[in-house]
Amino acid sequence: MYKEIIICSIVIMIVVGLNILTENYTNESIALMTGNLENLKENMTSEKQNKKDINEQINDILNNWNERHKKLAYYIEHDELEKVETELVLLKGNIEVQEYEQGIPNLSNCIFILEHIKEKTSLKIKNIF
Repeated sequence: MYKEIIICSIVIMIVVGLNILTENYTNESIALMTGNLENLKENMTSEKQNKKDINEQINDILNNWNERHKKLAYYIEHDELEKVETELVLLKGNIEVQEYEQGIPNLSNCIFILEHIKEKTSLKIKNIF
């Protein structure tokens, strides 16, 4: 009986520890992506739109997302990650044809989905039950 309690305690500690690690990485990734997207939104809505800077920003955002997507895919639903990727691709398409006003809703949707992922993966009572 004593061995089972120790084994169960160790398993619970491992699960909680891994959850803390994954939640921290998720929060860090989402904060970085959201910040980059907000900066892009400011550049897209400003009166002095620098097309070169906007294209560089979206390329940096996509590269950053591709790197983080690989790790996030281990423990987050692929459907949620695909939604973010879809919005990013639509945003990039709008930027390439210089339709910045049409790209703003995609950008806002992407930020909303990222915040939803953050909320959904956090360890809270409402997410457990």
